[in-house]
Amino acid sequence: MNSISELMQHNHRECDELFAKAEESAANQDWNETLTAWESFTKELESHITEKEENVLFPALEEINGPMGPTQVMRNEHKQMRILVSQIKQSIADQNSTQFLGLSETLMMLMQQHNMKEEQILYPMIENCIPNAHKLLT
Repeated sequence: MNSISELMQHNHRECDELFAKAEESAANQDWNETLTAWESFTKELESHITEKEENVLFPALEEINGPMGPTQVMRNEHKQMRILVSQIKQSIADQNSTQFLGLSETLMMLMQQHNMKEEQILYPMIENCIPNAHKLLT
């Protein structure tokens, strides 16, 4: 993959697949599998939003454009996602499929809107401002 857009969109899809596995397991009330799938999802999500975006890509863009703007919006949305992730983990511990599925629907909508902003605005901006930006993540 030769661009931030390709690399990060691929990672979005990986997160989506892990999320879907957890959601399916919760719908079937297979709580052991739900917990395993959820932990895999949250590990990948945290790697994506913390290690790749907040620790590498956002600071690189902010060095050029300043700290305000799209990265601040993305950080705020990351906070919202983390709150939902924590609430969903509690619903797994409580073995509450209704709560899990309701919260996961909210999280999925937030992630879809968030990913669209990144894929259509933020990643192209990074590619335009930072030559060979994909090398920052390798």
